[in-house]
Amino acid sequence: MISFSFRHVVRILSARRLYTTASGASSVTTPTHSIYLSTSTNPYFNLSFEDWLFRHAPQKEPLLLLYRDAPCVVIGRNQNPWKEVNLRAARAQGIPWVRRRSGGGTVYHDLGNTNFSIHVPRTTFDRGATAQVILRAVRALGIDADVNERNDICVGGEKASGSAYKIVSGRAYHHGTMLITTRLETLGDLLRVDKNTMITKGVASVRSPVCNLVQFSETVSHDTFVNAVVDSFKAEYGVHDEPCIVNDTDDLARIGYIERGMAELPSWDWAFGQTPEFEYTIKKSFAWGDVTAHIHARHGVILSCTLQGLDSELGKALDGKRYGFVKDEELGMDVSGREEVVWAWLKEEMSSYD
Repeated sequence: MISFSFRHVVRILSARRLYTTASGASSVTTPTHSIYLSTSTNPYFNLSFEDWLFRHAPQKEPLLLLYRDAPCVVIGRNQNPWKEVNLRAARAQGIPWVRRRSGGGTVYHDLGNTNFSIHVPRTTFDRGATAQVILRAVRALGIDADVNERNDICVGGEKASGSAYKIVSGRAYHHGTMLITTRLETLGDLLRVDKNTMITKGVASVRSPVCNLVQFSETVSHDTFVNAVVDSFKAEYGVHDEPCIVNDTDDLARIGYIERGMAELPSWDWAFGQTPEFEYTIKKSFAWGDVTAHIHARHGVILSCTLQGLDSELGKALDGKRYGFVKDEELGMDVSGREEVVWAWLKEEMSSYD
């Protein structure tokens, strides 16, 4: 567990109810606080806890969640992991990737990054207003930051915070990252992907130069940022609650909704099966000539694969197979000679490195 030294007074969990539960077979669990600080660094818990708060907290009340994750890459709800994540580098470094439930682009999380999530009623949701809450917190730390046209927090012309949003029924949230002491070289390695010929119908990330807050103030830290955000949030929404600390070892992790969320996020159906439709054209020169492959996939399943430069049924054998997960025995045909060489190339190009 990460040690926290918050200035704010936080009561012991056993003395405060994190949520209330209605009686009966169809019991409903409801969050009871306005500010939550998670000491868990498990991205599956934190994202599922955030979604539980979003779906179950009182719709008319503002809410703040702050947390950090162990190193991971987090892609948007409508993104293509093969296009957004350097899967080879991620596997080499043992860093997982996760598809979140909100839109927006791909980001990198580690313990040098702090995540914030501001939930408000849909009727009062204003992206500019929630961005100002975070901006005031950063400026309170003595850093001359501003907000760009995308409502990202920037310092010295570089982005320190990226944002994403979600609106459902009567509730909305603005959540984002704040780079404080993040390993920027690792961020670059994991988000650097060269697949210009992969055309996806999903959302593409907007690449921008990034910076850490510590580059502009040596005294800034996770704790000082958390305290500043809590103060700014309280002032903006008239909240008097003290923060409530939670962890994935608490009873919260055993709430059915959170348990199901934590099981769903790493599953193939969510992580890969939610990938928007895409097409990928690749070409390679072999000793006997050039081969061009055009692959069409939707929801992680290959719809078609045409091969030019190779007289083979190999392309048709891939129809209906999971992109990046096709094993040799699943082809339903023996490959040898040129087919075997081309198949090895296709496997490497489509690899998910899982």
